Amino acid sequence: MSVFWILLLPLVGILLPVLFARAGRTPVAWLTALTPALALAVLLQQAPVVFSHTVPVYSAPWVPLLGLELSLHLDGLAFLFCLLILGIGLLVILYARYYLSDRDNMPLFYSYLLFFMVAMLGVVLSSNLLQLWLFWELTSISSFLLISFWWHQTEARKGARMALTVTGFGGLALLAALLLIGHVTGTYELREVLTMGEVLRNSEYYYAILALFLLGAFTKSAQFPFHFWLPHAMAAPTPVSAYLHSATMVKAGVFLLARFYPALAGTEAWFVAVSLTGMATMLVGAYIALFKHDLKGLLAYSTVSHLGLITLLLGLGTDLAAVAAVFHIINHAVFKASLFMAAGIIDHESGTRDMRKLNGLWKYMPWTATLAMVAASSMAGVPLLNGFLSKEMLFSETLDQSTLGALSWWIPLLATAGGAFAVAYSLRFMHDVFFNGEPINLPRTPHEPPRYMRVPVEVLVVLCLLVGIFPQFMVGDLLNTASMAVLQGTVPQYSLAVWHGFNFPLLMSALAIAGGLTLYINRRHLFDFQMLFVEHDAKYVFDNMVKRLIAGVTRLHQWLDDGSLQRSMFLLILLALLVSAGPLFALVNTVGSHPQLPINWVVGFCAMMLIIATFVTLWWSHLRLVALIALSVVGLIVSIAFAYFSAPDLALTQLSVEVVTILLFLLALFFLPQKSPTLDSKLTIIVRDFSVAALFGSVIGTVCYAMLTRSPDTISDFFVENSKPGGGGTNVVNVILVDFRGFDTLGEITVLGIAALGIYKLLAQMLVYMPSADSKGFRWSKERHPFLLAVVSQSLLPLALLVSAYIFLRGHNMPGGGFIAGLITAIALIQQYVAHGVEWMKERMPINYLGLIASGLLIATLSGLGSWAFGRNFLTTWFDYFYLPLVGKFELASAMVFDFGVYLTVIGATLLILANLGKLTTSERLKVGSN
Repeated sequence: MSVFWILLLPLVGILLPVLFARAGRTPVAWLTALTPALALAVLLQQAPVVFSHTVPVYSAPWVPLLGLELSLHLDGLAFLFCLLILGIGLLVILYARYYLSDRDNMPLFYSYLLFFMVAMLGVVLSSNLLQLWLFWELTSISSFLLISFWWHQTEARKGARMALTVTGFGGLALLAALLLIGHVTGTYELREVLTMGEVLRNSEYYYAILALFLLGAFTKSAQFPFHFWLPHAMAAPTPVSAYLHSATMVKAGVFLLARFYPALAGTEAWFVAVSLTGMATMLVGAYIALFKHDLKGLLAYSTVSHLGLITLLLGLGTDLAAVAAVFHIINHAVFKASLFMAAGIIDHESGTRDMRKLNGLWKYMPWTATLAMVAASSMAGVPLLNGFLSKEMLFSETLDQSTLGALSWWIPLLATAGGAFAVAYSLRFMHDVFFNGEPINLPRTPHEPPRYMRVPVEVLVVLCLLVGIFPQFMVGDLLNTASMAVLQGTVPQYSLAVWHGFNFPLLMSALAIAGGLTLYINRRHLFDFQMLFVEHDAKYVFDNMVKRLIAGVTRLHQWLDDGSLQRSMFLLILLALLVSAGPLFALVNTVGSHPQLPINWVVGFCAMMLIIATFVTLWWSHLRLVALIALSVVGLIVSIAFAYFSAPDLALTQLSVEVVTILLFLLALFFLPQKSPTLDSKLTIIVRDFSVAALFGSVIGTVCYAMLTRSPDTISDFFVENSKPGGGGTNVVNVILVDFRGFDTLGEITVLGIAALGIYKLLAQMLVYMPSADSKGFRWSKERHPFLLAVVSQSLLPLALLVSAYIFLRGHNMPGGGFIAGLITAIALIQQYVAHGVEWMKERMPINYLGLIASGLLIATLSGLGSWAFGRNFLTTWFDYFYLPLVGKFELASAMVFDFGVYLTVIGATLLILANLGKLTTSERLKVGSN
């Protein structure tokens, strides 16, 4: 259960900043930090257990038959990432308190930040593949909210859209990969999948899985050629940048590579795809970083480069390379978070991030300059700092591989070149900002930041020094445990000593430092060389690609839909015929063995009425009221058919829905143009449409006949047998809706509520044309609400409500239920609107339909969650029998509470649509016209 609290506490904390928004900036910051701090305490409490190589787990069943459950586990790798997410997250919360201005919505920012934290914690803790993907997508959504936090800035909006598009595209690819993994392994439990590496690598789907999986990981971690989105995410506030680059979002990609390393690594395809992509990303990011004038831009491309370094290590395929990758994940998180925070301080106190203006800041902010230079030195791989140790491990591992044969020497050579560029851009960061003359036209005079704004940077820089000097003491157990989780086995021998003697990795480090110093000294020539190339802004390239895509889709849409309903229906039905042609041709015999029922006069009469009503609807479609009446006959006949075939629940539902639909059509028709447009009556068009319609009708008839004359395998016997003992009701249909398939029903009423809300918002902004006369020129009657209709409707209201209550209460054992009862109540109330008008009803029955929908959904959800309190699955029904004098023996079932939620939601949604559509007839915003 402790593992669950690590995720739950920050989730609950999302609400705290918003609820206490008026408490002040400092109290809001402390309240925001409260739940992550508690989660961090729970995490550290689990440290002895995790370091003893025991994996705490938590699982709660959700849909066991589909392999879905809330499944969490805290192994060494998850522990490491949780420590980074929560630890650096707390520092970012403190830092943001002083970074954000009074104009910024700090409570909203903190809520978004905790949402981001929860999403990332969900990714690293998830032990179910589909659950992992859900949290993976939530990281994209939450990062979109944070990157676009300053939505009034064009760069923020464009950067957020670009990040969401690229990572969302990768998320879809990842979903396909995870589904294929589940198909191959037969499970979606991560812990089982990681033990089935041989099964996956020998599968015929391996290359498809690998390609889709890497596409998801590479887009999230900004690997080449998807690196372009990450620098433009710098439009976010600097606390977001510090968090996104160090512990979240982009680290999710390398986490995924590390997590699935035992299942997918070890093949030549993995080595080629992962190591070469990592090498290209490392070099491209390092090269571009050297030429960036924006301080955060330089750091962003350096992140791209270091992510490439980690990816390269994971691609090399050796156990020690995987250990080095984990070590650099730790080191990069520490020095990169401190660098971004230092860059934010410089921007905050000087008013600019332009390195061409930021010169000589050592004189004005020496303490901040010292902290930033130590962190930058760690990024460059200077000895006695943490970055140096993992960089040496990289150099060592590039020497110990031979997969490329005679070309293997290129890997250590290019790795050294990447290290040289890292030294060069780190030197530029230090020298150009803190030395190199005096500041040039700064918006304000720079100075040291508020004391506590600098504390997070100090903590992280001290960690850079301590890990660099005492690596075994500081991170030995953590690195060993996390590496064991990555390798799913024994960790090879390695040393975290500061000094390993004179060897090739040390020589490569020296060459990298010397080469970087040389590059920086001769940077003018490099800048002149770079000026020969035209620089393209990825934002505009991306926007142009999106515009071209939209233009192409628009042209395709205009070709498919030219405004003609006939043509659209023709294309739709033609496509359906083409798709169904193959299976239909394979159908040898359409007649099954099931005995056919005789046609009596009732069936024949109803069938004839159905055919006549259909032709009337088609022939007089231009007479809308006539067509609507004929259409209602079709619905009535269908209701009779349900009743005839012993489906009274369906018959009641169909009849109620039919009444509501007719009312909706009547209200909508009132605002449509009085005359229908003339349909295309060319003979060729008529023949075409008739032929396609006849063919499609024949196909549907054939399929229906084939199905109805066969006795397929059915699960209805299960529901019939278990309806009473399992759900406590004899009405099988209702028990299915509120118990066996209650989760489906909850989803359906949620969709119904959302749809009603959407329609309500559309109607609230609608300007409609209300004709002053009918199609023949007769003006509407002055008597808007006839007296007779008003009297009759008032008389029927109590009866209708009584019937509704009766239908609701009997629904668990006899035909009825919350859905039907809700429709009957809604019909009774809407009848009052029609008879008396909106204002009359508002005075006598001021119902908040939005609140009704919300109450219904809340009651339905709480009735399902109540099952958990008794250790049962979600929405499991409880029932028992009671006795009262006068009443006698009766049954009570918890499913009735759920059904009551359905009842309220249906009433609220139906009336929200119909009543607000009726309001348009009395709205002051109507544009009244004449015929």
